[in-house]
Amino acid sequence: MAGSSGGELRAPIFNGENYDFWSIRMKTIFKSHGLWDFVIKGFDGMDLKKSDESDDQKEETEGSSGKGMVAEVLMKDAKALGLIQGAVSEEIFPRISHEETSKGAWSILQQEFHGDKQVRSVKLQGLRREFEYTRMKDDESLTVYVTKLFDLINQMRSYGEELPRERIVQKLLISLPSTYDSICSVIEHSRDLNEIEVQEVVASLKSFELRLDRHSENRTEKAFASLSVDAKQTKTGEQNSKQNKNWKSKGKKWDNKAGEGTKTPCKHCGKLHFGECRFKGKPKCYNCDKFGHIAKDCYSKKTPQQVNYATQVDAAPTMFYASNVSGAGVTRDEEIWYLDSGCSNHMTGKEDLLVDIDRKVTAKVEMGTGQLVEVTGKGTIVVETKAGKRHIKEIMLVPGLKENLLSVGQMIEHGYYLVFGDHKVEIYNDSSHTNLVAKVQMKGNRSFPLKLQAEMHFAYRASVDHSTDLWHRRFGHLNMSSLKLLKEQDLVVGLPEIKEDRQVCEGCALGKQSREAFPREAISRASIPLELIHSDICGPMQTTTKSGNRFFLTFIDDCTRMCWVYFLRHKSDALCVFKKFKATVELQSGYKLKQLRSDRGGEYTSVEFERFCDNVGIERQLTTPYTPQQNGVAERKNRTIVEMAKCLMLEKKIPLDFWAEAVNTSVYILNRCPTKALSKKTPFEAYGGRKPGIKHLKVFGSLCYAHVPKQQRQKLDLASKRCIFLGYGSCEKGYRLYNIETEKVIISRDVIFSENECWDWNTKKETSVNIQLTEIREEEQGAEGSSYEFEEQLEVNEVPTLNTEISNQEREAGSQNVDHTPLKYKSIAEIYEKCNMCIVEPESFEEAAKDDSWKNAMEAEITMIEKNNTWELVNRPFDKPIIGVKWIYKTKLNLDGSVQKNKARLVAKGYSQKPGIDFNETFAPVARLDTVRTLVAVAAQRNWNLFQLDVKSAFLNGVLNEEVYVDQPSGFVMQGSEDKVYKLKKALYGLKQAPRAWYDEINSYFIKTGFYRSPSEATLYTKMSTSGILIVSLYVDDIIYTGSSKEMMAAFKDDMMRQYEMTDLGLLHHFLGLGVLQTNSCIFLHQKKYAKTLLDKFGLKDCKSVATPLAVNEKLSKVDGSELADETLYRQMVGSLLYLTATRPDIMFAASLLARFMHNPTKKHMGTAKRVLRYVQGTINYGIAYDKGKGAMLIGYCDSDWSGSEDDMRSTSGYAFNLGQVHFLGLQSSKVVLLCQQQRLST
Repeated sequence: MAGSSGGELRAPIFNGENYDFWSIRMKTIFKSHGLWDFVIKGFDGMDLKKSDESDDQKEETEGSSGKGMVAEVLMKDAKALGLIQGAVSEEIFPRISHEETSKGAWSILQQEFHGDKQVRSVKLQGLRREFEYTRMKDDESLTVYVTKLFDLINQMRSYGEELPRERIVQKLLISLPSTYDSICSVIEHSRDLNEIEVQEVVASLKSFELRLDRHSENRTEKAFASLSVDAKQTKTGEQNSKQNKNWKSKGKKWDNKAGEGTKTPCKHCGKLHFGECRFKGKPKCYNCDKFGHIAKDCYSKKTPQQVNYATQVDAAPTMFYASNVSGAGVTRDEEIWYLDSGCSNHMTGKEDLLVDIDRKVTAKVEMGTGQLVEVTGKGTIVVETKAGKRHIKEIMLVPGLKENLLSVGQMIEHGYYLVFGDHKVEIYNDSSHTNLVAKVQMKGNRSFPLKLQAEMHFAYRASVDHSTDLWHRRFGHLNMSSLKLLKEQDLVVGLPEIKEDRQVCEGCALGKQSREAFPREAISRASIPLELIHSDICGPMQTTTKSGNRFFLTFIDDCTRMCWVYFLRHKSDALCVFKKFKATVELQSGYKLKQLRSDRGGEYTSVEFERFCDNVGIERQLTTPYTPQQNGVAERKNRTIVEMAKCLMLEKKIPLDFWAEAVNTSVYILNRCPTKALSKKTPFEAYGGRKPGIKHLKVFGSLCYAHVPKQQRQKLDLASKRCIFLGYGSCEKGYRLYNIETEKVIISRDVIFSENECWDWNTKKETSVNIQLTEIREEEQGAEGSSYEFEEQLEVNEVPTLNTEISNQEREAGSQNVDHTPLKYKSIAEIYEKCNMCIVEPESFEEAAKDDSWKNAMEAEITMIEKNNTWELVNRPFDKPIIGVKWIYKTKLNLDGSVQKNKARLVAKGYSQKPGIDFNETFAPVARLDTVRTLVAVAAQRNWNLFQLDVKSAFLNGVLNEEVYVDQPSGFVMQGSEDKVYKLKKALYGLKQAPRAWYDEINSYFIKTGFYRSPSEATLYTKMSTSGILIVSLYVDDIIYTGSSKEMMAAFKDDMMRQYEMTDLGLLHHFLGLGVLQTNSCIFLHQKKYAKTLLDKFGLKDCKSVATPLAVNEKLSKVDGSELADETLYRQMVGSLLYLTATRPDIMFAASLLARFMHNPTKKHMGTAKRVLRYVQGTINYGIAYDKGKGAMLIGYCDSDWSGSEDDMRSTSGYAFNLGQVHFLGLQSSKVVLLCQQQRLST
């Protein structure tokens, strides 16, 4: 065995530090055993058989030697793995315990501790900085300093930095203290520094150091070296006459007498005599100063050590402390405190050990060198013993003091009893000497070191002051100069004392490191707000946000340097955003925007932008070509914002699709940070007139817990939800939080932050909740079901087994009972009941309150709003507009005209909202009719059924990002709180941003549950699995879905009904005014009800029908000699016909032709439109039939006429596509669509 040899190389133990040196030593050990190839290549890359053997030989040896070689290779790899496992500490071993090969274990250690190129570059930069600032201290030996310097050089060499010999020599000579100036001067003038070896320089310096030691008059023991200054030797004036009662005096007292004479003193005994000294070769006792024995065997009385002394200037008594740090058994450790009877006060130089530091103490301490040192504070150290916590108070903080001192006298004053004797000291808590607090043994240098944690089983609790680093991160990695300026000039409230920290911040190094700044020229400044605005667009970003944005646009006020940021999908949106910005800032500040400075980007130089600026009187200032420096304020601001955003995201490892949140937070912080453009003010104060508060600032991306209101939880539910902090709301006390479970952004003020923790985005699917579902649920979810889907189910159902089964039965029963397909036969009683039925909807609340059915409908609406946590009752704000609300009443009918239900909807008066203040984006995509027809065509071809879901109060689920307040609704005003208003958390119907908020909510849920959104249709989603495919189309709150897997459709319906308040409408029968009839042979789309409504609306209910929509060979033109018709009525008629073309492609040409004359229509045009309605009267039962199960061949038709337009002689071209024999898509290139085979498509 390899381990049995006496010359075996011993593997060093790796504890997480100095990986490069450890790896070099391990490489040597592996090579000595012949195992290095296994560690680097693995046994997969080793040849297990010889390639030059013949086929016969291979067949013969395959059964014997082949297996032996494989076993030998595996044994060697196991041996290499064993060496690696035995060479790591207990803390490192679990990281490689699961690896079965030496290559895998070595790769894990190399990847974790060796780091990538970027990390090594940052570490190397820190080593370079440390190398430049390293200096030898006055009380430091040359050997220790050279060892430390060479260790630093070796670390730089391990990271790829090879320092030249002359550079090391120069560094060594210039970093020595003044004591070595003479030898350094000799080396510099007598030798060539480019040729001399480093070892020669070190040897010369060591020789000089020995020479200095030889010429020292006295070599006495050193006391604690304070402030890095050599302690000068002092003589003790007299002996301490008082001895401890347990100490016994043996031998003679110490008496140091010098011989007298005229002869040269003997170099051995120091006396004057002739001949050879009789003490030559005998040891000398340093205790009694006699020959023949050593100090440890001396019977003379022990003498006190010579000490350094320090006096506290403000206090009368003199403080003495004594110890010999060079003695055996004592190492310098910040946990060690020395008991000193000559020290009048407890003292330490380590601020992080103290709590409750009083900075008002203004004392001075005179050290043994005569130097006065300021006492910077007085604090307390907390020690936890078996009897409880102990507080050692009034500890003086002396900067530079290298040892911790406990004053014996001060401990006695505080009620402790100390008994010295038998080479130890015992500390008691009372005079009975029964409650032992600590027992300290005397060390070899006659000192009493007390280690609070290791030896005495104490655990000290110190208030470690990381406030500077913490506030540096809270301020988005703001530079230290600006952070100090905030405190020194009192620009903010609540900021603690800031101290210089030379440690490298990895976030700043990775996110901010840049080239040196170019010289800046003096420029003129605006004198009032909004006199000059700087603007620039940054992007496109490589990652699109969850809202689809790729750019951000900034506006900077030149006077106050206040910054605003907006996010864009396209650069062309800049004009719309600028209008919102102008309206917002002019209303808030009371000033008018006068000048706008920007670059020459196309978004700023467009015709629309120039026209708008000319109309409102804004002066444009554009940069000259290829001169971005003229827009330097905006360019530099964007760079600062991006750098801070990168720091915020890199520290907490936030995904890139949250870059907009980081940018928004960066702008929020920078507005509260100092800038060189302002004197003793922040942009926030310069613009708003008051100092910003910063107590609410938190570290971006931190893990936090948002309080769940009582209205949203039961008694046994969790009181908070785990979230991630993403920024600040519009008010200072509001936080933007990302709910990890729902993947929504919420705003809350009741939040608990854990600023040192972050969320692991890679393992976000792992949760602590582990409740087994029923077997039915597991089969529906399948093997790919994720943990967050289970969590969503458990949030709704407290008992998943029972509730899941009951809900499925109820939904199946409900879907069977609700069937609105028109019946062919009706009873005479039902016909009589519906005869002469008149539906009257209330116009006001007072009218609706008289009917119980409408009162029940309003109560159901309020219940839904409160259940959804849509609002909260707050005091009326004075700086925010209050939006009114009103009740809208609607009677919903079935396709056959029967009453389905009375619906009361509480809507907000959104017309009073102002863009940029109450809302930003309002657009929300909806399903196109082409998409619906295509979906129906695919379902028919695949012989699938179409189903429908309806979301109850869909807009109430959309989360608002703005602050919106509404009045209390009529009939539901809270008694005693009539003057309060509701603050909306989620959207209400009528708000401008309600559609957008709902779409963002449902889109995020679909994406989270595994759906794929179509890139060309924003409301079409598909989901693939091993069991089949599921297709979903969304139109606001109406959802239709189909697919090949019944299990997937059932699971989708259950998930949707658990997530939202839904109504299961069963088979699709009515969608967007389209009637859908699903039979075993086909799917038929029609608009019969809508066509009847049109005929009744325009007075053609009983008209005579015609056979064709247009007269043969009839040409229409803008000027036909007839009188002008009613333009409003004509537009309503043509618009209705265009919507009717969804299922009536036979009137597409006629409707498109009439749409050309929307402006100034004539009576001839009106007559033509009425003729089309008469054609509809005769073909009211027409629609599109999709035969099931037939082949799906995509066929396209296109055609074009020649100069068909009478007015401009333009041609009309178009195309149509059929899936099989059924039309599903048509489009025109000018203003007319040509449809083919119209008779074949109509039924």
